[in-house]
Amino acid sequence: MTLPSSPDPATAVSGHPLRVGVVGVGVMGADHVRRLATRIANATLVAIADPDAERAQELADEPGAGVRVIADPMELIADDGVDAVLLASPGAVHTEQLLACIERGTPVLCEKPLTMDSESSMRVIEAERAGGRALVQVGFMRRFDPEYARLKQLLDSGDLGRTLMLHQVHRNLTVPNPHFASEMIVRDSLVHEVDCARWLLGEEIASVQVISPTPTRHALEGVVDPQVSIFRMASGAVVTNEVFVNSRTGYEVRCEAVAESGSAIIGRPASGIYTTRTVPGGGAGSWGGGIDPDYRTRFERAYDLEVQAWVDATRRGELVGPTSWDGHASTVVCTAGMESLATGAPVDVALRAPAIRA
Repeated sequence: MTLPSSPDPATAVSGHPLRVGVVGVGVMGADHVRRLATRIANATLVAIADPDAERAQELADEPGAGVRVIADPMELIADDGVDAVLLASPGAVHTEQLLACIERGTPVLCEKPLTMDSESSMRVIEAERAGGRALVQVGFMRRFDPEYARLKQLLDSGDLGRTLMLHQVHRNLTVPNPHFASEMIVRDSLVHEVDCARWLLGEEIASVQVISPTPTRHALEGVVDPQVSIFRMASGAVVTNEVFVNSRTGYEVRCEAVAESGSAIIGRPASGIYTTRTVPGGGAGSWGGGIDPDYRTRFERAYDLEVQAWVDATRRGELVGPTSWDGHASTVVCTAGMESLATGAPVDVALRAPAIRA
């Protein structure tokens, strides 16, 4: 489910550095602002937009930034001095912002989720199709992580035979959001495991079941944490996932692939028996070495490679990485996952092709 991504003179900007605007300067957006200002080649950060004007101005004034602050994100998208947009805004406003980028023919790197529901994500796909060009890359950065890339290469090589199972673990130190809900574990965290399963195995998820163990005492009242989910893939392969957002040990992401002639594990910083323990008084735990405190540390290299690849491809008039279809498929799976969370029963995943417009 792809659109043309060959060089297009209408979208290529190879004659000068890519002028990038960032929408949303929360934790992830601020990280991208600093990344674009200091570590990405052939790109210039020119503008940022966020409802928190004071926060945006602080970022703009940091050494190496020196960018314009535009109050309205839609004004940034419409600005003639912006060649491409990185969306790190809340998912609830992605649809409007993505459609505005597509209407202007502006390439966009959109942090997950693509949109909040399957209907709106399908609108994004159909808008791209109507324009005849793929413009949206979705921020599933694990595809750019060197370990994940090596695992993908190994599985695709066939050296281990047919892949039968994946076991995925995704743990956060803690969640400070006082309004955090059980559904957010599926929509905002498990979504990465959804994309990894589809990408690593090269097929769609046929059904999803979310199981609710006894919650940790650190979870907010009524929040189911941790959660275990099971994906059944189109081929019959099975993927198990643990998502634990209040693990109190640190940020851990790993994946084990089990195939007919061997297995492979990524994300383990030590060999042998690997244990994690809570540090008295709070903070990230340890295994005898350190545990990454959050995703920005664990996947810093992946984010750098992701944004650099997006910049380089955009300057050529191309698109690399996860597409709007990948974002849509993940949204559909997570919607089914939230239904399963409520019932405990497996839920089939039904993907439909976008409408073909005359």
